[in-house]
Amino acid sequence: MTRIFDNPADFADDALDGFVAANRGYVARVDGGVVRSTEVPAGQVALVVGGGSGHYPAFAGLVGPGLATGSACGNMFASPAAGQVYRVAKAANAGGGVLLSYGNYAGDVLHFGQAQLRLNAEGIETRTVTVTDDIASAPIEQIEKRRGIAGDLTVFKIAGAAAEAGLDLDGVERLAIKTNHRTRSLGVAFDGCTLPGAKDPLFHVPAGQMSLGLGIHGEPGISEHTMPTASELAELLVSKLLNDKPEDAGDRVVAIVNGLGTVKYDELFLLFGKVEKLLTAAGLTVVEPECGELVTSLDMSGLSLTLLWLDEELEQFWAAPADTPAFRKGSMAPRAPRAEAAIDDAETADVEQPTAAAADLGQLAVAVLAQVRDVVVEHEEELGKLDAIAGDGDHGIGMRRGVDAAAAAGEAVSGSSAARVLTAAGEAWSERAGGTSGALWGSAVIAAGLSLGNRETYTSEDAAEAVKAFVRAITELGKAELGDKTMVDALLPFRDAFLTELDGGAPADRALAVAAAAAESAAAKTADLRPLKGRARPLAEKSLGHPDPGAVSFGLITSRISQFIDSQLAAAAPSGQRSTGNGAQA
Repeated sequence: MTRIFDNPADFADDALDGFVAANRGYVARVDGGVVRSTEVPAGQVALVVGGGSGHYPAFAGLVGPGLATGSACGNMFASPAAGQVYRVAKAANAGGGVLLSYGNYAGDVLHFGQAQLRLNAEGIETRTVTVTDDIASAPIEQIEKRRGIAGDLTVFKIAGAAAEAGLDLDGVERLAIKTNHRTRSLGVAFDGCTLPGAKDPLFHVPAGQMSLGLGIHGEPGISEHTMPTASELAELLVSKLLNDKPEDAGDRVVAIVNGLGTVKYDELFLLFGKVEKLLTAAGLTVVEPECGELVTSLDMSGLSLTLLWLDEELEQFWAAPADTPAFRKGSMAPRAPRAEAAIDDAETADVEQPTAAAADLGQLAVAVLAQVRDVVVEHEEELGKLDAIAGDGDHGIGMRRGVDAAAAAGEAVSGSSAARVLTAAGEAWSERAGGTSGALWGSAVIAAGLSLGNRETYTSEDAAEAVKAFVRAITELGKAELGDKTMVDALLPFRDAFLTELDGGAPADRALAVAAAAAESAAAKTADLRPLKGRARPLAEKSLGHPDPGAVSFGLITSRISQFIDSQLAAAAPSGQRSTGNGAQA
């Protein structure tokens, strides 16, 4: 177990700071992770990898020439927040676009996806390739649902080499997809791992047993088996991977025996010798293999085997040089240090001077965020109880954490444009709330802000575009549809009612009132639905008769915003009159 720390809550950040101090010739610290400390050629594609901490050498240890350009580093076994990914990608960007790559885990998909939307909205072309190599996590016909484990290395290495060779974003993305398609992994554990400060491992394997099909976040395997001999273990791993090989597999493979934390190198080498003989007997040629700790899980007692089936193109890039703190291959020409000022400048974009209209709208946004905070605080306990019926009961506290941070962040940049206020608020919401709702709300608030921009004037059309951007961010990230019993069941009726009212000539404040009523009505009707997405799905029957907490909180929030806008307009109108303007600021 982990023994060296001050405050366990600071373990990941403290370890990352120490890693940078020990490797300044390779990496520089940025808010959210690390980027190369050496020069990156102008126009080169930036490969940004990442995930939770606790997997060293993945992910920060793979940053350097010939491999990754930057790594976003989350807390222990937790996805980095969208803002962290965004800041690392901004600092890593060299003008050739950004490829994000990471293991296929729900939190990573949401947060990296949110960052991708924001980067693309700012004109930094960004693509994503998730790693799905773990054959134990889904059958071959559902390969897109598989997790990423040690196959991260093959995808990152070949994508990084392609970027180093000067391929454009299309080319780097294509090779990453191809590598992922031809990579398979399977892992075993002999005992679980222990988070810093915890007294016990996340799981135990019974004495004399082995757990097959584990993940790299402390997840136990899918089945337990009597502890095999080394030869039996090699046979098990090799046979299962060969039975799952891609349809276009050739006869040349990269083999990687990966230690997960406490299996000694001598044992890994012993196993690799058995694996290599079996692959050779199967008619395969093993090309430039790896054996050691490459993608770990803290102090887990376990290992995995990865096979990458090569073709001529992939073999060229697998063999290409790389020079990082933890992975070195071949010989690369020395790189000049990157100016610290260039890294700092990349982290923070120039703040645009707001127009008068944008500043006024920014002030309104600050006030609206305060109202959202108040209504969430008022209903926090109710939302938590509703979520506990078929979920984990954290919706109220998660929304409270997120909106508290969002309101404070918006207030901190009061006087700025609506775009800056909402971007700061959305980023804070995402980072503080965590979880699915944090990623979705943070993404949506940022998207609405970017849509509003910094204009000289605002109209109802701008309000419509902001609502559309808000909705797109949630539906594109969360992938939920109408009827899945999620926030989307209130969100889409809200959008449709708002746009219909505007199209009919109603002012934006009237459209908002009608849309908020539609959202609350739709949220109540989710009580009749069975959840098809999220953590409530396995308890679908228990959820029947109770509305979805995400839909309910959305309805409460839109209703409170509408009431606040009405009160503001009423206070601003001459005595006895009510404004009939277009209410675009609403």
